[in-house]
Amino acid sequence: MEYKLKPITVAGIAEATAKAERYRNLNEPEEAESICRDILAIDPSNQVAIRLLGLSITDQFLGVSSDRFREVNDIFQRLNDPYERLYHTGLLYERRAKAQLYAGQPPHTLLPLLERALECFHEASAISPPGNDDAILRWNRCVRLLDGLKHRLEEYLIGFDVQDAPPI
Repeated sequence: MEYKLKPITVAGIAEATAKAERYRNLNEPEEAESICRDILAIDPSNQVAIRLLGLSITDQFLGVSSDRFREVNDIFQRLNDPYERLYHTGLLYERRAKAQLYAGQPPHTLLPLLERALECFHEASAISPPGNDDAILRWNRCVRLLDGLKHRLEEYLIGFDVQDAPPI
């Protein structure tokens, strides 16, 4: 027997969006992702569903090559607002770096990701709506993360001959 997806109703979008947010808060990103895909199947330009879809996928990052980084980047590029696009792209790079950090990747490999996140947050903060300091808060978190990585990087480089050390 073949099963097919059933479309949700336009009238159900608001409730479905609330459920997707709730599932993300419950640390059930696969369920949130599925709901967002249902919303986008009938309303492809729904900005809240696009944002939640990207975030739900980044919630599933494990710091491995099979993380769907490119897919999320493409999703966030569909955000219409330049601030939202920059801010969420910064989150994408930050979350990839953190996932790789927790997966035990060498600290020097995280630096380009965090630097790109910082670039995005810097650009986003320049165009942020009045009273919205989210990009600054994320910037500060990345700076603190980089400060913490300095110690790990020094430990990592111990034992390398200067000629053999990976580029920083």
